[in-house]
Amino acid sequence: MATKRLYRSPRGKIFGVCTGLAEWRDLPADPVRLIVFLVVLATGIFPGALIYLLAALMIPMNPEGSYDSTIYSNDAPDSSEEELKAEYERLKRKVEKMESEMFNKERDWDDRFHQGN
Repeated sequence: MATKRLYRSPRGKIFGVCTGLAEWRDLPADPVRLIVFLVVLATGIFPGALIYLLAALMIPMNPEGSYDSTIYSNDAPDSSEEELKAEYERLKRKVEKMESEMFNKERDWDDRFHQGN
């Protein structure tokens, strides 16, 4: 879920800066937290922590309407069992089609042959 603007995330651990950075660039939050932690340690804690606090003050909090709250809540709209089965089958066919295109041996050999020319 990459966002277009940089915001602090309400789901973050400390001020939501790292999670906001991760969401902004569509990265996992834990490696971003680790990198920020290592940078804070490498700068001698005080300068890095001060920069982090300034970022927390300057970066606005993500407005609640800008991310899909249905992903994070249990308030999913009611759907009938038939609709869910139909959606499952549609997605299953789509995945099977993508798999057949990805693992097409003939296309793979054609691609290899044309790369050599």
